[in-house]
Amino acid sequence: MKKKNNKYRLTLAEVSLKDASVPTQSLELDFENHDNIFDIIERVKSKSIFENTNDAKELAIGLKLFSEVLLKNRNHDIFSDFNPHFKDFMVKLKSYN
Repeated sequence: MKKKNNKYRLTLAEVSLKDASVPTQSLELDFENHDNIFDIIERVKSKSIFENTNDAKELAIGLKLFSEVLLKNRNHDIFSDFNPHFKDFMVKLKSYN
């Protein structure tokens, strides 16, 4: 039986570019995650780790995207050296006050 996941759609669009060229690129990404990402964003924001709440949002979204790929591919060689460090980081983040 397949585990049920939350389904999300992420839209990413260029708004302005440092070389002053006209922004033209965008993408839409549908993905699944076992956690409610909006709850995770609120939990990271509530820890007040950063002065800028956008930093908390970026961290939460980036971690959830990355960690889901990591979980799905946990035995891939590319993650072999990184896995223990990521686990330590997540423990530290979750316990941060």
